[in-house]
Amino acid sequence: MNTMTETAALHASAEGAEPSAPSFRDALIASGILIDTGENGLYGRSQVFEDVVERLNVAITHLGADQDPEVLRFPPALRRTDFEDSEYLKNFPQLAGTIHSFCGNEAGQMRLLRCLDDAMSQSDDDRDPAWMEQQKPTRLVLTPAACYPIYPVMARRGPLPAGGHTIDVLSYCFRHEPSLDPARMQMFRQREYVRLGTAEQVMAFRQMWIDRGSLLVSLLGLPVDVDLANDPFFGRGGKIVADSQRVQELKFELLIPVANADGKTACLSFNYHMDHFGGIWKIQCDDGSIAHTGCVGFGMERITLALLKHHGLDVNAWPDEVRAVLWGDTKARVEHALAEARV
Repeated sequence: MNTMTETAALHASAEGAEPSAPSFRDALIASGILIDTGENGLYGRSQVFEDVVERLNVAITHLGADQDPEVLRFPPALRRTDFEDSEYLKNFPQLAGTIHSFCGNEAGQMRLLRCLDDAMSQSDDDRDPAWMEQQKPTRLVLTPAACYPIYPVMARRGPLPAGGHTIDVLSYCFRHEPSLDPARMQMFRQREYVRLGTAEQVMAFRQMWIDRGSLLVSLLGLPVDVDLANDPFFGRGGKIVADSQRVQELKFELLIPVANADGKTACLSFNYHMDHFGGIWKIQCDDGSIAHTGCVGFGMERITLALLKHHGLDVNAWPDEVRAVLWGDTKARVEHALAEARV
């Protein structure tokens, strides 16, 4: 198991130095809010943590209720062929997670069991993964972003209605990005509103959600910092793609300090995909043109961690205004804020 805490890692790199103060990750684990599984970026969640996530979900629902979205929920896996078509592997092969399973015969099982016995006789960090040679790819992969299952489904329905279409989706997602930063989890939840329609409809949607996302974060007593961003494209050509994404202003992020007071973590993202997904799956507007798409993504774990970082690990001691938004009349408070801000 990879059980080194952030504090221990700092000690290992600076032997003989004075002990460091416990990190935010250490404090979360010590308080029982996050449960250490022994693998960096993979955590259990306590009742306290899950309660905050659920109440955030309620607030986000009220924030988008007037958009009359279609609510869809998918498991955290999608068809391998849809994943291949999405071109995710062209841009982020380092983050993808595939699902393998044993598909052999009895002789293969015996080889697997021998390899497994050998592995179990070794220490956790040095175990030989030879038993996995008996595994084969299945027809499923882990979902990298909550919106990905939507596009092939929409394509099968035929042309969009004249006003386009808005979808509310929530899913666990996976990205192979092990880290000591608690805000950079390998398994995490994304709540998204996804817009499909013309370029004008999608651009207006994105600007509306930049305003609404900022409003929600302000109601939660957190700092608001929206900035132009780019995705972590892979390889030598990745910088060229990222620079192009920034020049075209396709991605914005709402940044909040979480694990490190001197750094900022993207807790919400506002994305315009142009006709990328519409072109891949031939999603059409009512006039036959290729649909454009965009989405706002709420990082549920990251927003929760930001609240715990800025307001403290005891949720009962959070500011009254913040508790009123999450544990009070959430609907009334969100609707009042929307009416005042006119967003």
